[in-house]
Amino acid sequence: MAKRQHDTPPGAPTQRQLRVAEEVRHALAAIFERGDFRDPELANARITVTEVRASPDLKHMTAFISGLGRDVPKEQFVALRRANAFLRGQVAKSVRLKFAPDLHFQPDNALDYAMRMDELMKRPEVMRDLPVEKSDKDEAG
Repeated sequence: MAKRQHDTPPGAPTQRQLRVAEEVRHALAAIFERGDFRDPELANARITVTEVRASPDLKHMTAFISGLGRDVPKEQFVALRRANAFLRGQVAKSVRLKFAPDLHFQPDNALDYAMRMDELMKRPEVMRDLPVEKSDKDEAG
């Protein structure tokens, strides 16, 4: 059995996937910043592309988006699906690939998840099971 180059764990994205996904993220961010959409749902949309993940063959890209501190309305996701051909063409012009990738959009729930984890970690029943950290004052005195 051949060893994977650079000991990349199985299932982890390759350097190429990461690099191309980041280029696609930048391209999408520039498109959303310009805002040249005919669709009224997207014309004034404030959309941030927080992450893009590429499939191993680079033919599919999943863009995680947020609405600058608020949820992206469902109507904008519908509008993004309608504008998919336009967005795909714009990405193809910006990022040199053999094939223009199919774009998929998902809400970025990472901040919500992090806030929920923080809330859970501060609960008394969890706090009592966590090790107590010594402060600098305790160590100095």
